[in-house]
Amino acid sequence: MAYIKFKELSKYFDFKEEIEPDKLPNYAREYVSSKEEILLGYKNNKDYAVFTDKRMILFDRDTLAMYYKKIHIFPYTSISSSAINFKPGKVELLFSFDSGYQLHVNFIEMNHAKKEQLKIIYKLMMEKKL
Repeated sequence: MAYIKFKELSKYFDFKEEIEPDKLPNYAREYVSSKEEILLGYKNNKDYAVFTDKRMILFDRDTLAMYYKKIHIFPYTSISSSAINFKPGKVELLFSFDSGYQLHVNFIEMNHAKKEQLKIIYKLMMEKKL
């Protein structure tokens, strides 16, 4: 009998609302080092994203069948390739990491000012790679 182990090839996150760093839940701030500065926070109805000057921290919560919380921490230095897509009302950040893991972070209901803010964060992330 053979078993095939399922490996998630890529993870998708959709965020809609920006959140001030001081309004992030305590459990989200616990994962930010005292040597880091929180630049932006985003949330949807159950997940959070925290962008610091060094890392991206994503909190994946599920409350349907059984409560769990999965925390993804990605140092910007581990990004091997990336892309930013601007669409009407939407921004997509696409990442491939040194480990082969792929990540799609989508931001919906975005106006021009919010898109510009994400562009600044994206540029900062890519500068950490140099």
